[in-house]
Amino acid sequence: MSRARDVVEVVARALVEHPEDVGVVETERRDRTRVELTTASGDLGKLIGRQGRTANAVRALAEAAAQLDGLHAHVDFVDDAE
Repeated sequence: MSRARDVVEVVARALVEHPEDVGVVETERRDRTRVELTTASGDLGKLIGRQGRTANAVRALAEAAAQLDGLHAHVDFVDDAE
């Protein structure tokens, strides 16, 4: 479990209405970490924010945390209804 995953999970649980429905899956390939974030369908908009500003902030935090581990991170937001 990387720091990027931890940061994404903590921030997501703090922002959503149903923190128990937050799911974070991490996969690593070479020097890249992919963090897939799922939420209840009504909470996804809160994580994306207006014009994607909150999503960009979460991605920036994940990238900064991943750099501490010598990796790069990419965060995908997945709607649970899909």
